[in-house]
Amino acid sequence: MGEEPREAPRARGTYAKGVARRREILDSAIEVFAQRGADRTSLRAIAQEVGVTHAALIHHFGTLEALLVEVYRESAQRLEGEQPASDDVSPVELMRLSAERNRDVPGMVQLYTTLVASALEEGHPAARAFATERFADVRRRLAEQIRARQADGRLRPDLDADQVAALVIAASDGLQTQWLLEPSVDQVGALALLDRLLGEAPAG
Repeated sequence: MGEEPREAPRARGTYAKGVARRREILDSAIEVFAQRGADRTSLRAIAQEVGVTHAALIHHFGTLEALLVEVYRESAQRLEGEQPASDDVSPVELMRLSAERNRDVPGMVQLYTTLVASALEEGHPAARAFATERFADVRRRLAEQIRARQADGRLRPDLDADQVAALVIAASDGLQTQWLLEPSVDQVGALALLDRLLGEAPAG
């Protein structure tokens, strides 16, 4: 039998360079969007600010919406990597800490809100897939944390974990939107209040 064909070193090198270049573009785009959000953007405008050609953005991301999704996903992963272990704090506290960090990157908060709004409209498949998957994943992870805290007595046991998870997300996202519109809204304080209310034992 003959030897299996080997991938040409040049092809591997080209692929690695492409991955590295895509990462460089994402890094630059995250810096831009962290401060300015997604208002009045186009691929050409982003290319100019990031310092690449319009053709390069098309090659690596395809569409403006796909680029926006990737920018937010990458930024969120980096921020989540800085969070404390989920066992150390309550689900609401995780959201509160996230809200505090987001105050330093208002553009990313605005970008997230834009993507969720686009997901509710027809003709935005990338945004809809992103929002649907993200909400489902966050609900699942929060519900797991809630059940674990109920099992060891750190959270009242009479609450439905899935409903609490959905409520926490709704409170966090809703307060975040209010903060974008009116920076004086105390989203951090409101989430701390929700945390106390969920931890209180039912009366009677």
